[in-house]
Amino acid sequence: MSRERETLVDELLMQSRVWSTETVVFHAAIAERRGLSAVENKVLDYLARFGPLTPKDLVKYSGLAPASITALIDRLERKGAVRRGPHPDDRRRVLVQLDGPGNDASLWDHLVGQVRARAERYTDQELRTVIGFLREAAEITHESTARLGDQGAD
Repeated sequence: MSRERETLVDELLMQSRVWSTETVVFHAAIAERRGLSAVENKVLDYLARFGPLTPKDLVKYSGLAPASITALIDRLERKGAVRRGPHPDDRRRVLVQLDGPGNDASLWDHLVGQVRARAERYTDQELRTVIGFLREAAEITHESTARLGDQGAD
């Protein structure tokens, strides 16, 4: 790898780290506003994006241990944010679904508006490149979370 390329990749990693930190802090602020932990808030995001999910699905998406997901669902149920119900195809299975006031979209207004405005600066092809990179970065992050969970099971 050329020195210039290595420098660019190092800068990409640093900017990804900066963005990740800012994202975590932003989501923590939203969670606090809603009276939730950051992880509880993100589990609600999975339910908002994908619809009702089984606890096993939530384990798969989050990378958290099954016992952690069960405790988390219990907390969210007590807070009135989710409810458990029978799976329509198999009544032995349980689905978890949103059951409270949804995510306050106004909390996202500034961020969404600014991203839309900044996206106007890029060509469609540049946006496709950014989208592809973000998709791959999310996959790598998910895999890394799962690996950490696997290492803890040893």
